[in-house]
Amino acid sequence: MGKNRVDGQAAYVLHLHPYSETSLVVDVFTRDHGRVPLLARGARRPRSAMRGMLMSFQPLELGWFGGGEVKTLAKVEWLGGMPLLGGRCLLLGYYLNELLLKMLPREDAHAALFDAYAAALQALAEGAADAPELRRFEKTLLKELGYGLTLDVDVESGRPVVPDAHYAFLLERGPVARPGVGAGDTAIDDQGSALSGKTLLDMAADDYSDPRTRIESRRLMRLLISHHLGGKSLQSRRVFMELQEL
Repeated sequence: MGKNRVDGQAAYVLHLHPYSETSLVVDVFTRDHGRVPLLARGARRPRSAMRGMLMSFQPLELGWFGGGEVKTLAKVEWLGGMPLLGGRCLLLGYYLNELLLKMLPREDAHAALFDAYAAALQALAEGAADAPELRRFEKTLLKELGYGLTLDVDVESGRPVVPDAHYAFLLERGPVARPGVGAGDTAIDDQGSALSGKTLLDMAADDYSDPRTRIESRRLMRLLISHHLGGKSLQSRRVFMELQEL
């Protein structure tokens, strides 16, 4: 049991799925080891000590062992201190989890992303406005994966972004001034989305107090994340939109 043993890892559960009649495979996000799949032996048994602790959106301390692709979960400790997510915030939590599951490679550690995830969950649990928390997390996710955003400089001219100008955001590059284009327009072409300079500067400063900034930043991040997902769809986004329509 000492082979490749890891102890005392801060972690969150991202996804659970059954494995045999009595066990689970648990996809967890850890601070020092990134996303790791763990086999929780016997966790589906009614009297399992692990069963009630393997909850999403709750801070855990884990231990595991093994040298294969799927390690064996040896210890779970619930750290507490996090209110349970409910309603809209619960759906947003599933959105964060799905982004990590579909975009983050296994065993690729990102301490800054782990901290951003924990901060977003805490803020949502405490009833914070969701736009700032989601945008901050999405920006950190893209940065940690090597897709950091340029927001305050026109990538063609090298000039600073001007608040009252209008811009297209070119995928894999950044903002480019588009004189005469209204920021309320939809996509300019296959590579960009129209938005105001103020929105870009607000995003750079993590200021989402302006309703227009919230709308345009959501549209931009949806475009960027869809691009980097490479065609993978987000189930949580579809469910959220269907509920809003109802």
